[in-house]
Amino acid sequence: MISAIPIPGIGEIQAGDSLPEIILAALAAHRIQLVEGDILVVTHKIVSKAEGRLVALEKIRPRAATRRWAKRYNLDARVVELGLAEAARIVRKRHGVVITETRQGFVCANSGVDVSNVDGGRSAVLLPRDPDRSAQRLYRSLKRHVGFAVPVIITDTFGRPWREGLVDFAIGIAGMKAFCDYRGQRDVHGYRLHVSLEAVADEIAALAGLAADKLSRRPACIVRGFRYEAARGSAQELKRARKRDLFR
Repeated sequence: MISAIPIPGIGEIQAGDSLPEIILAALAAHRIQLVEGDILVVTHKIVSKAEGRLVALEKIRPRAATRRWAKRYNLDARVVELGLAEAARIVRKRHGVVITETRQGFVCANSGVDVSNVDGGRSAVLLPRDPDRSAQRLYRSLKRHVGFAVPVIITDTFGRPWREGLVDFAIGIAGMKAFCDYRGQRDVHGYRLHVSLEAVADEIAALAGLAADKLSRRPACIVRGFRYEAARGSAQELKRARKRDLFR
């Protein structure tokens, strides 16, 4: 059985805080014990906050074109301007939505800049500069503390082409492969699989997002019972190469 166990009691994260120590203290306070085979899933916001990736919106001075566009769609021009500043490329800008390719290579709305669950609207949080590296640091620290490997997945909430609604995706991975590769294996009817490359890191991220909902103040979750394949891991592997992307 696969289960997801939200971690309560983490509290507000400040720049410079040690996430491993805070997470382990929250686990101990609520008598939750990490066991071998567990996967730790954390939202990028607590990672970004610990890394000081917050921007005070009062310091942002939007350009005139940004102000006009934001006013047209009843948006905060400062947040739009910050998203544009964080973008490596604008993919689409229509109907009040800005889809960008971030410097980390993710394609998402407004470069992942977010104001929810930060400080009530005074600041915006940015994506970690290198989410895979952030996951690796957390992974190594946890391994030193608990004595065994606990893979780490850092998540963010993205929209999806062709479908409404938001889903948590893996943007940083350490300690496990991002995929389960079934290509070349045969199904129960004997048919050889050709394209079945399952993005299990994203599926685990979505499971954790379901267990620790956006209003629960539980930004970390243990996923237990999934048989992952140990590896260094990288969320960069989940990005579709431009030459194979029919929509960019």
